[in-house]
Amino acid sequence: MSKIIIANWKNHPETLEEAKELFEFEVAEALKYEGVKTVICPPEQFLEALLRINAEFVGAQDFFWDSNMVSYQVGYSLVGHSDRRKAGDTDETVNKKLKSALSVGIIPILLIGEQSKNDDRETVLEGQLVKDLAGLSDSEVKKVLIAYEPVWAISTNPNAEPDKPENTLKAYKIINDFLFKNYSLESKAILYGGSVNQNNVADFLKYPEIFGAVIGGASLRKEEFGEVLKIVSGLK
Repeated sequence: MSKIIIANWKNHPETLEEAKELFEFEVAEALKYEGVKTVICPPEQFLEALLRINAEFVGAQDFFWDSNMVSYQVGYSLVGHSDRRKAGDTDETVNKKLKSALSVGIIPILLIGEQSKNDDRETVLEGQLVKDLAGLSDSEVKKVLIAYEPVWAISTNPNAEPDKPENTLKAYKIINDFLFKNYSLESKAILYGGSVNQNNVADFLKYPEIFGAVIGGASLRKEEFGEVLKIVSGLK
């Protein structure tokens, strides 16, 4: 299975010119390496322009069923990021976005994870999965990419630090136990997000259970992102 790297630019960069420069650099880096699928998720205002440059590498940071996203023809979209949940997206909203994205052929990347280190991981993840995936068929759930991204580990949060790979493997087991019990799905690899960079990406993706990463801050640093892709391409 190929690895997948999701670059989540969040609200950066500030201008279209900067976005084009960063995008073109990262696409050029991605084209150097085999075995790695790269999806770059810019702010929505830059989507159309970057799709014109190379649509193969463009994803969306969120799915809005009442926007031009379908006409933009993005292939992937983040759904359920903690920033959106903080802004008011409920699990019911996330569920609606998942269904809408799937209905138009967009592959959703569902982000789930606990707010605090003190939260019970299993309770939080199962609670989110029950509501976020409600009403989806086995075949639809199979298409959804699931990313474990504990909110406390996201680099923009104070005192953030990456989770330990062994904890992400525990999250993998929780997620797969749930999917097997409720959707008869076996061995669905997951992505990890939360302060991923060139220094730790191999620690996570060396495990077959973790086949990808959602990268925030490091995706805005050109050379570092290129190094991430190089490292991931060398993993077996």
